Amino acid sequence: MSEVNWASVFEWSTLLKCFVVGGLICVVGQILIDKTKLTPARILVIFVTLGAILGGLGIYQYLVDFAGAGATVPLTGFGYNLAKGAIEEVKNIGLVGAFTGGVKAAAGGIAAAIFFGYLASLISKPKMKKQ
Repeated sequence: MSEVNWASVFEWSTLLKCFVVGGLICVVGQILIDKTKLTPARILVIFVTLGAILGGLGIYQYLVDFAGAGATVPLTGFGYNLAKGAIEEVKNIGLVGAFTGGVKAAAGGIAAAIFFGYLASLISKPKMKKQ
């Protein structure tokens, strides 16, 4: 039985880029939470909308090519995925694709979020935030 050379399995520069870009996106979100009066829900909407706009303009693709999952996993990546799916479906089936393509492209992520959110709700005891 031969040993696995983990250095060849993982491309460390890709992992580092993924970690740094994803971390920077999260840092921006944390700064918005700490330094502004924006609620987390509004920040979520801003990130998804920004990802969709940058994805629709083709700008976010450069970040995805550079950082991989570091750009596609955060909320901005969800917006990018919605825009990308809508654009592809418009090319394939026309205007109706603008309404169906985004959801079709993001269906796996949406289903996973619902499933794991449900599991977390079964395990945890939610508490109201004190004001």
